[in-house]
Amino acid sequence: MAVFVYAENINGVYKKAAFEAVSYAKTIAAQSGDSVTAVSINPTDSSDLLYKYGAEKVINIKDEGLKNFSAKAYAQAMNEVAADGNIVVFPHTTDASSVAPMLAVMKDFSLITNVLEAPESVSPFQVKRRAFSGKGYMHAKAESNGVIVTVSQNAFGVKENPASGSEEVRNLTVANEDTKVLSHEQSSGKLDLKEAEIVVSAGRGMKGPENWGMIEDLAATLGAATACSKPVSDIGWRPHSEHVGQTGKAISPNLYIAVGISGAIQHLAGVNSSKTIVVINSDPEAPFFKSADYGVVGDAFQVVPALNEKIKALKG
Repeated sequence: MAVFVYAENINGVYKKAAFEAVSYAKTIAAQSGDSVTAVSINPTDSSDLLYKYGAEKVINIKDEGLKNFSAKAYAQAMNEVAADGNIVVFPHTTDASSVAPMLAVMKDFSLITNVLEAPESVSPFQVKRRAFSGKGYMHAKAESNGVIVTVSQNAFGVKENPASGSEEVRNLTVANEDTKVLSHEQSSGKLDLKEAEIVVSAGRGMKGPENWGMIEDLAATLGAATACSKPVSDIGWRPHSEHVGQTGKAISPNLYIAVGISGAIQHLAGVNSSKTIVVINSDPEAPFFKSADYGVVGDAFQVVPALNEKIKALKG
């Protein structure tokens, strides 16, 4: 029996989250003695990219009706091609996290979201997951005959495990009449904020949008994505796509650097899954310091440029 995995793409291009999900599925398959079958909808990227991380078979669904994203229609497509699988892995992205629960209902499977590690057992399926907006952890156990899991981004990691794979093209005609496309993230050359391993973020302490150059410079030196607090995006200093927090994007990079952000609980809800948090703030009483792994009390306009130069020097 195969462990199925949803290999998400945007405009046909595979995301890093897809490779992480395939890597996770391969780990499950190694425990259960099964194979890995990756499923993708209207991809343009080569299946070789999925074989690299352990997919032994790739099913490419071709369906013009699925050109526009619809959680229900995508779940129906997955249900059709993964009919004989009792474990299905999804990345914990915005789109995939809306497909997974619908597929769980269709299959009458258990749903375990935001998993962090390889399962402790596969029969019954038991695994550690993130809970309470990242504030805690729990060990969830699937009680049904099958399970669908979503893998928290940057938690398990991308692991190469090359396989000699085969490809199958499946032509479907899934009904998708109820789709209303309001907005959808587009693939671009810019580093995906939710997939970034390093994020440099700033808040109102920057005093104005004209001062963001030093944040972008530090991000460029580190190979990081840029982000901001909600007030900054609300007043138009930065685009809403960069807003992280409870009402913005929830991220889990390996390193989160917060510059001039006080650290209100709403902001923390979106970033407290970061492995390491560094806070730079001139106010020694800023709440963010209580959640930081490292803190620098100082003027950001002096600290950030100096930090950038030091990192450049270390990089040689």
